[in-house]
Amino acid sequence: MVSGKKTKANRDSVLAARASVVASKPKPWGTIAAVVAVVALAVGVFGYAYTKIDAQNAKAEALAQWTPSDTNKDPSDKIAGVVKKTYEGSKHVTATQRVAYDQSPPFGGPHDGVWADCMGTVYPTAVRTENMVHGLEHGAVWVAYNPDKVTGDALEKLKSRVTGQPYTQMSPYPGLDKPISLQSWGHQLKLDSADDERIDQFIQSLRRNPNTYPEVGAACDSSGFPVDSPPPFVAEAPGPDAIPMTGGETVTSEANQPPPAASGDPSAPATPSGTASSSTPPSS
Repeated sequence: MVSGKKTKANRDSVLAARASVVASKPKPWGTIAAVVAVVALAVGVFGYAYTKIDAQNAKAEALAQWTPSDTNKDPSDKIAGVVKKTYEGSKHVTATQRVAYDQSPPFGGPHDGVWADCMGTVYPTAVRTENMVHGLEHGAVWVAYNPDKVTGDALEKLKSRVTGQPYTQMSPYPGLDKPISLQSWGHQLKLDSADDERIDQFIQSLRRNPNTYPEVGAACDSSGFPVDSPPPFVAEAPGPDAIPMTGGETVTSEANQPPPAASGDPSAPATPSGTASSSTPPSS
């Protein structure tokens, strides 16, 4: 007969053997590492998405103060460096005429009867000024830059603000006295850097702002303008036969051009309020 002590000893021996086997079994470090990596990736993805959304919301809130309203008709009045002048609209010249503009780049005055397409169009080469100015009369913002000073990442940053954005146009402007110059009808802002926050503020304040341009509701797409081969920019100063700022033929309709935006367009402003005026002295 087996004694109780031997039975207990045998049981303890078996348990010890099992414990030894369990202790010697390797841990699944590979599986653990994979799980940790997946969790870390998920946390990173969600964190990045949250950060990006938060940054976009912050940007939208920051730009809200630059959105025109009944109580804030021209938010650009709060942007440092903006030059304002009052220009009469609807003054046309022909395709062979030049205008003796009072500003460079100009931001108002007589212009060609055909406007340069300004539906988010980025022109790789400099375009005839008289065509570019016409788009401003329709509520567009023109981003001009000195091709000798703005290249690489800076150029791409400017393009990203224009490409595909209705009522926005961009082109090089040889000889520009600053790297960047923004124009809307009666408004101009010259800048040194593509990172300047005033670029977004200017565009938000003045693109299709019904209080600041003459032809509210006019179209910016131009079937009559050769986007792929636009009339070239002329660097030489206009001659004595140039049309003065007070000249040009007054027109009352542009029926031969693309029709105004449909009234159902949610981006179309409601009613015109005329052009803005200012006592701010102009600068060349």
